[in-house]
Amino acid sequence: MTSSLCDRIGVPHHRILRDRRDFLVNAGAGFGALALRGMLAQQSAAAGTLAGGGVHHAATAKSVIFLFMEGGPSQLDTFDRKPLLNELAGQPLPSSFKEPITAMGEKNTALLACKRKWDRYGESGLEISDWFPNVAQHADKLAFIRSCYGEGINHAGGCNLMNTSSILGGRPSLGAWTTYGLGTGDADLPAFVVMQDRTTPVVNGVRNWGNGFLPATFQGTPVGSDDPTQPIRNLSPPKQITDIRQREKLDLIAEINRRHASRLPEVSELDARIRSYELAYRMQASAPEAVDLSQETAQTHQLYGMDDDTTRPYGRICLLARRLVERGVRFIQLYSGAGSKWDAHKGIEGNHSKYCREVDRPIAGLLTDLQQRGMLDETLVVWGGEFGRTPMSEQGDGRDHNPTGFTMWMAGGGVQGGQTIGETDELGLYAVRDRAHVHDIHASILHLMGLDNMRLSYNYQGRLERPTVNEGAFIQQLATMG
Repeated sequence: MTSSLCDRIGVPHHRILRDRRDFLVNAGAGFGALALRGMLAQQSAAAGTLAGGGVHHAATAKSVIFLFMEGGPSQLDTFDRKPLLNELAGQPLPSSFKEPITAMGEKNTALLACKRKWDRYGESGLEISDWFPNVAQHADKLAFIRSCYGEGINHAGGCNLMNTSSILGGRPSLGAWTTYGLGTGDADLPAFVVMQDRTTPVVNGVRNWGNGFLPATFQGTPVGSDDPTQPIRNLSPPKQITDIRQREKLDLIAEINRRHASRLPEVSELDARIRSYELAYRMQASAPEAVDLSQETAQTHQLYGMDDDTTRPYGRICLLARRLVERGVRFIQLYSGAGSKWDAHKGIEGNHSKYCREVDRPIAGLLTDLQQRGMLDETLVVWGGEFGRTPMSEQGDGRDHNPTGFTMWMAGGGVQGGQTIGETDELGLYAVRDRAHVHDIHASILHLMGLDNMRLSYNYQGRLERPTVNEGAFIQQLATMG
């Protein structure tokens, strides 16, 4: 505002308004500020500032435990029985079926019979194979979604899709979106935790639990090292470092980081780094107790299969997951077969026999424990991999990747158990009824947590980004019998 204009409207020169915001605040006895406040509120809503500020609707789940079978478990040999498959075993895929595009590209392979024994369980009578005898005891808690599909034909794309809703890298993971929307339930522990049963790197690595374009503070925190006595690496300071010295050191680092961050406000990694130092300091007091499995009874250890060398690795992280959920952690992902061990291109009988046995008892133990403690109603348990397997054989006794029709299941967290949703064709190749894209799976998980996948958004470079890439809807049958 020029001096001449100030003179004409009677505003003293020393109160010259410096910018448009000052003008709105001062103009019209301050009524301009009301409009500004409304504009800012709309801008905040558009930018997705729900972060940690509440839910869009009543939630039925407070936490998620995602049991991820990396490599692609066969739906045909576990939870989706297809009698016709055995009747036509040894024959090529009938011409009435559209020929699929497979990862390995083998043509005219014969249909491979399922050698499993099946039985019906619970009052619901769900059919489950003998590879999951312990999980089968919880049939009335499970909601099978037998019509899942996606576009991830290989492991990188499939894992990306199942974790981030896109086959392309760079987007935030589902756990990051969840914690962005809801915040943490315990300020002394990470809101999003990732654990795996072996030290082999998972496909895509940290990209599976990354924050993408969300602020870096929402990325997942790996927990559960190969040393059972120290599940969180580098958590404890050296013995010669006193608490006072540690606090002074962190304060100095934080001050240096803040000064640096003030010059680069657009770089969220700097803020995340400051927060991570503070979280790490708080975790030094609270996390050791949270991951101390010696506090659990021998009966609980046995329930999770920790008395058996085969089931101990996955049982251990399942028990850790229960302890973390108990303390308010929002989203936990547990990888079985890290390094695509479920990828049974050859010898599916030996492969799946091994990995199903590793997880069956721990998963059943987790469901039992959550229910006994009154936690299952508020904890959503999700089971699945990046895709399923084909009915056709590969290398004689294996199955190729199948993203066009596979099974996942959910339990707890407001889910109506004892039901099946959707179905695949008679050979289990394509999802044909009540098809559920991975976007729908993610939308359903978010919905049960109280978040609307189309309203949860983040303003990234002027574009509103949403967790399911503007697609996907809640699978209504999960909450009510379809």
